[in-house]
Amino acid sequence: MEIKKITPQELAEQLRNKKPFVLDVRAEEKFQDYHVENAYNIPKSVILENQEDVISTLPKDTEIIVTCTTGNSAAKCAQILADKNYQVTLLEGGITAWKDYNQKKGGEKHE
Repeated sequence: MEIKKITPQELAEQLRNKKPFVLDVRAEEKFQDYHVENAYNIPKSVILENQEDVISTLPKDTEIIVTCTTGNSAAKCAQILADKNYQVTLLEGGITAWKDYNQKKGGEKHE
């Protein structure tokens, strides 16, 4: 099944208008350094190892926007979650594209 994608601009619009569920699958250190506002962090190893106790905490009834540094790990994790019937969307270009978008807009969105 084809995974839906969202651009950094579309994510920025969602962040303004509603509270999307953003899942960042990078290592915790990278997440702490910079992340999308209000994002949740579950490292990709947890998803790739199929740790159901952690995965089961994700919302089944909400779109989950999955991201990583450039999008490769997020794509793998999104596929695993989609196979478990989660509603997943990929952030095109990952955090790298998100950072670039925000720098061009003149502001940084992170906590």
